[in-house]
Amino acid sequence: MRFDTLNEWLHWQETLHPRAIDLRLERVGEVWGRLQPGGMGATVISVAGTNGKGSCVAMIEAILQAAGHRTGCYTSPHLMRYNERIRIEGREVADNAIIHTFQRIDEARSGIPLTYFEFGTLAALDLFARRGLDVVILEVGLGGRLDAVNIVDADAALITSIDIDHTEWLGETREAVGREKAGILRAGRPAVYGGDEMPASIAARARAIGAPLYVAGRDFRYVLEGKGWRWVGPKTARTGLPRPHLRGEVQFANASAALMALEALGEGLRVDDAAVRAGLAAVRLPGRFQVIPGDVSVVLDVAHNPHAAHALAENLAHGPASGKTHAVIGMLADKQVTEVAKILSPQVDFWYPATLEGARGLSGEALASKLRDAGLAGVQPPSASPAMAFSNARAAAVKGDRILVFGSFHTVGAVLEHTRCGLQGHR
Repeated sequence: MRFDTLNEWLHWQETLHPRAIDLRLERVGEVWGRLQPGGMGATVISVAGTNGKGSCVAMIEAILQAAGHRTGCYTSPHLMRYNERIRIEGREVADNAIIHTFQRIDEARSGIPLTYFEFGTLAALDLFARRGLDVVILEVGLGGRLDAVNIVDADAALITSIDIDHTEWLGETREAVGREKAGILRAGRPAVYGGDEMPASIAARARAIGAPLYVAGRDFRYVLEGKGWRWVGPKTARTGLPRPHLRGEVQFANASAALMALEALGEGLRVDDAAVRAGLAAVRLPGRFQVIPGDVSVVLDVAHNPHAAHALAENLAHGPASGKTHAVIGMLADKQVTEVAKILSPQVDFWYPATLEGARGLSGEALASKLRDAGLAGVQPPSASPAMAFSNARAAAVKGDRILVFGSFHTVGAVLEHTRCGLQGHR
């Protein structure tokens, strides 16, 4: 065994490849073929998109579990624990199982360099294949066509939404981003688009390979009815559905797309209405408009691009605080910081900029400067970490105020770790 602890393995993986991101499939595909020459052996649902991936994955997983299917679920990044990325039958995989799989990968790669993300993707896929699961749900980390997740052929592909993000890898237009995301589609297998204004590049890819394409608003839709809603698909309808146990109006669109992906798989993956209702009621996902109530409420959201910021601003406006809103913000340097902040500015009274460590992290000082240059009022002195910024916001807030924590998985995860409110506070 190369290392004894999970943290040792992870630190080593960060240094194994000279580049943190290397969007090529040859290396990771070669190692996967050595690990599992027989392939996955389970129904695979791949989920890509700019925003909404995590919510859709969580709802599909919850519904399938309620229907009695044995599931594997791979997501990234994590908030507090690496183990969050790999779930089998709804439970995080233990350190020992991940360590054993890392050792298998290390032996199989025979010197082939792998990135941190590629190592983790292979570990999840190998664990799922060896457990003989019914369904595997894979969240695409970045893009689609050249993402490590795409070494596995999806039986159904879901693209949640398209907006401009990761421009250095995916291009600077929605059409270019859509073209990359559509790389997860497979010939003759169903594809779902759940967002607004589908780029033509997605439809073009589906036509070119003969993938049946189901588009939100055209082939399926949701209708709000009283305290619940109904879903209308191309062949069936589901009525009397409960609100998803994830906050925000955008979750209806996410749930609708998730249901379409499940229906598109046909008779091979039957899910009855009772399982749908139970799954929507049971689903949990920290860090997506997660509200922790109290005299000073706390809202945690991983929103880090303009599309997500609009959804977050809408959710905040629907439930305004009686007092002031204190925003703890920490973002990566390659994000559209000024645009995101301006979108949220009508809902924020005070800003607490925080430093994010790492090569891509933006310092609190640089973030504060961007906020001031954007003409935003209430910018507080920068903090050395999200935890420190959160402590400063808590000290300043009074009864009736709320604290918003957003801007990155790193920001939300650090505050959750600091407060230890974690899943117990998710409502």
